[in-house]
Amino acid sequence: MKFADFHAGQAIEAGPYLVTEAEVLQFARAYDPQWFHTDAEAAAEGPFGGLIASGWHTSAIAMRLVTDAALAGSESFASPGLAFLKWPNPVRPGDSLRLVADVIEVRRSEKRPHLGILRWRWRLFNQRELPVLDLEATSLFRLPA
Repeated sequence: MKFADFHAGQAIEAGPYLVTEAEVLQFARAYDPQWFHTDAEAAAEGPFGGLIASGWHTSAIAMRLVTDAALAGSESFASPGLAFLKWPNPVRPGDSLRLVADVIEVRRSEKRPHLGILRWRWRLFNQRELPVLDLEATSLFRLPA
């Protein structure tokens, strides 16, 4: 999508994305090697009752879905950060995730009119409609002067 295609109140949906055990293990071993992400037997006896994906993995899945649904081919080039990031429920192997990205604000920068600013909230839900990710992000777009 191009920056001009975004508008406040818009909801962008994407998915489903099926999370596999192999993917959970591969990501965790590379980036978040805590036992409840990497050891299925120990995780089964732990507080989550089984293997769970890293929150950072969950965030990366959301990024992939947003890129495929909205950012691919756009003028997007950076993000100055997040207002908040929450993982209210764990993601487990076998979960099917669905993204809803709600556009909060779309505007041209007053100080740098060649930049478009998009503020939006991303939420991921599993197949039981439980939220597994909730974040508010700002994205920058390079616009013609």
